[in-house]
Amino acid sequence: MITLLDYGAGNVRSVINAIESLGETVKRVKTSEDILAAEKLIFPGVGAFGSMMKVLNGKNYVDPLKKYLQSNRPFLGICLGLQVLFESSEEAPGFKGLGFIPGKVKRFITDLSIPHIGWNGINIKQPSRIFNGIRGDEKFYFVHSYHVVPEDDTAVLTTTNYGYEFVSSIQKGNIIATQFHPEKSGQAGLNILQGYLDNCRKQTKPLHISKSTRLAKRIIACLDVRSNDQGDLVVTKGDQYDVREEGSVRDLGKPVDLARRYYEEGADEITFLNITGFRDFPLENMPMLDVLKQTSKNVFVPLTIGGGIRNYTDKNGCHYTALEVAAEYFRSGADKVSIGSDAVLIVEEYLKANKKSGKSAIEEIARVYGNQAVVVSIDPKRVYVTSPDDVKHQVIETTIPGPNGERYCWYQCTIKGGREGRELDAVTLAHICEKLGAGEILLNCIDRDGTNLGFDIELINAVKEKVSIPVIASSGAGCVEHFLDVFSKTGAEAALAAGIFHRKEVPIADVKNYLKDKIEIRSSITSSR
Repeated sequence: MITLLDYGAGNVRSVINAIESLGETVKRVKTSEDILAAEKLIFPGVGAFGSMMKVLNGKNYVDPLKKYLQSNRPFLGICLGLQVLFESSEEAPGFKGLGFIPGKVKRFITDLSIPHIGWNGINIKQPSRIFNGIRGDEKFYFVHSYHVVPEDDTAVLTTTNYGYEFVSSIQKGNIIATQFHPEKSGQAGLNILQGYLDNCRKQTKPLHISKSTRLAKRIIACLDVRSNDQGDLVVTKGDQYDVREEGSVRDLGKPVDLARRYYEEGADEITFLNITGFRDFPLENMPMLDVLKQTSKNVFVPLTIGGGIRNYTDKNGCHYTALEVAAEYFRSGADKVSIGSDAVLIVEEYLKANKKSGKSAIEEIARVYGNQAVVVSIDPKRVYVTSPDDVKHQVIETTIPGPNGERYCWYQCTIKGGREGRELDAVTLAHICEKLGAGEILLNCIDRDGTNLGFDIELINAVKEKVSIPVIASSGAGCVEHFLDVFSKTGAEAALAAGIFHRKEVPIADVKNYLKDKIEIRSSITSSR
């Protein structure tokens, strides 16, 4: 029996699913006595340090946790479950951690994008039972803006490089904690969990011991999900956002089945974009919740859900906030939520008031779950102008002339699935969303969608110059060369595609095989248990 401390923030369903897939049963902590009675305790902390400590103190979990740790019984901390072991965090001045390990949690200081999101390696510093079945050169999934800084190196289990070397896991007796997410790290992560669960395994070091690691570029499979004319949920794909063909919605498969296929093919993340509102459903019956629950049972890479992350009132008159909607998605298996049209409206309000409201969906979700949990999806289209002085927007000089030979353009934000343009440009939107707390930008392009002409390099570079958070390039991929193009000509951390994957025109394995010796990627080859 594994006891899991779920303090109510973030996606713990995937941790439970991963443990159960290894043949164990899970009991959730409901009282402080459950902590003291645990034989093996897992703490998958997700979100913001301050919010976590408020909950732990409010539920009187702090003292039992300290006693459990001091007893040296098996403990596995994940992400914030690592950071909580330290004395304090720069993320939340005034809040004390558990102080089990002397040291502090500090924000990354680097020119690289923050948060540190994606697949990175580990430099192993001491043997551990969690390394059984590990080669040593695998990559694991990270998503964080802060890292632990111990006062001494005695408990350091692994380090990872991101601008500089930081501590990515610790081991002190039976206390183990990782900054990376084993439950989101594919087969390699499941091997780590298996090593923790099996007390009889020997302390070991893998054959491959690296001295430095590199963050991989991510290949993301995107599934646009909507109901067809018969009311069934299907994956579809539009051409410049038109999802109908000969009058019917394009049906490219079932979302859960396709997600499982992409996981097995080596996708680094999977994104679901719910392009049907489902506004008449009570929150607990939203169809996409079940898609996430079913997907997370067998798919152990990060899942993002977009669409409908807003305040709404259902047909029964029940009102839900965007934070409540996001919370339900997280509990159902999502790791990140994506906000699209509403982000445009939020930024328009920000520009009118010239200040944060503190109440927008972006701000509230980031405050509770951390900015790494908030993705802003931008749907822009080109508007050509003869001179930069013609508009007050962010204008670029383009190598792709307009219909009348125009040499300049700006990228107009749209809402309602690209049907309505707004007087707001994509560069400004991305910049302000970062200020409001977004942790990542999903950058689409209506002009390129479904064209197979390649990513809009000029758009991506324009946005990357103005933000310090990761950017996912989307729209236009048609061949493996387009992925190399976007990674070699822009600073995008990830590239997303949909139709070419759905129709098997360009399999994910082909993309990775082509990039293998050209760009740092995560190998699709998995370790055996």
